[in-house]
Amino acid sequence: MVDSVADERPAGRVNFESGGNGSLSNSELWWRDRYHDIVASGYKPRPRYDPGWQPSWTRKTSRKDSFVTDDFQPTPFRSVMDATRMHDGKRVMLKKVLPEEGSHELSIIRFFSSDELRTNPSNHCVTLLELIDTAGTKLDKKLMVMPFLRPFNHPRFQTFGEFVAFFIQICEGLQFMHQNNVAHRDCTVNNIMFDPSDMYPKGYHISRINRSRDLKGRAERHTRTDRPPRYYLINFGLSRKYSSREVVDEPLRGGDETTPEHSLGGRCNPFRTDIYNLGNVVREQFLMKCNGFEFMQGLVDEMTDESPERRPTIEGVIKGFDHIRSSLSTIKLRSLISLKKDPRLFTASRHVRQLIRTARYIVLKKAAIPIP
Repeated sequence: MVDSVADERPAGRVNFESGGNGSLSNSELWWRDRYHDIVASGYKPRPRYDPGWQPSWTRKTSRKDSFVTDDFQPTPFRSVMDATRMHDGKRVMLKKVLPEEGSHELSIIRFFSSDELRTNPSNHCVTLLELIDTAGTKLDKKLMVMPFLRPFNHPRFQTFGEFVAFFIQICEGLQFMHQNNVAHRDCTVNNIMFDPSDMYPKGYHISRINRSRDLKGRAERHTRTDRPPRYYLINFGLSRKYSSREVVDEPLRGGDETTPEHSLGGRCNPFRTDIYNLGNVVREQFLMKCNGFEFMQGLVDEMTDESPERRPTIEGVIKGFDHIRSSLSTIKLRSLISLKKDPRLFTASRHVRQLIRTARYIVLKKAAIPIP
């Protein structure tokens, strides 16, 4: 079943403005100046970053509105660029290795991308496909090549079973990191994504992710229940590998400004900070915004306790969630998630559509908890 994506922006995403009239911003000029070196490495950015680029909307033969042309759209990130791998046409993301965090990020992503760990089904760390290191060129920074991923909460989750599948995977991924003595240290809303290749077989535009790649219409998608996605943890710039999980370290400021460790002062256990950050993702993205998540309240309260010592380990979170999961009926798992801000009439129409979907899922034997 194919749906159209609602006109939503992913929570917490930053969209940096381009220069006036669609011109390149300062952060985009870096990519333009290194375009040919990137192409020589086997990856092709969008035409907007070709040094010989001429804006399509300025051509006399073009009648397109500039806003709906691909080359008008700036990249929504400063240090990350989408590109096409030339030998097979696969979409990837290129990320600068920044001096202030690059050595840590590189070591962590290389560790989890090793032959020994990469194929482990519990590993939900984004994979390093290649490291572009072009000494002697304008590429003064190394570029990590990673899979093309999508924010985990865009589009919205439709059923409670889809949420359960998400939480199972992210807990599994965080446990895998912790078992290898690695604390993520920024397990926040912007650093959890999913592989969209099955849900969005025709793709979408990187800058306007609710639109098709050519911007001529809405991006077509399958539901999470139809095509279950795999979720990933990304961005290891603050991550650290320790000798054990029984350590304390100076707190690092990540994307979650509510983390108590930032104001408590002193050293803390970074693995317990991960628990708070993940719990707060659930609190802010589901408990506060959606109806029907009371079943998560107790566990989230434990995960986000002001005292790090009172928070459970990731194993404790998984054990607690296993108990919660077993208490959820199939009817609950297949039920529609509604937003607290949705008008009643809109919610009612969505419930009708969900009943039709549910009947089809049952006929097709689609699992209520869609694990890929």
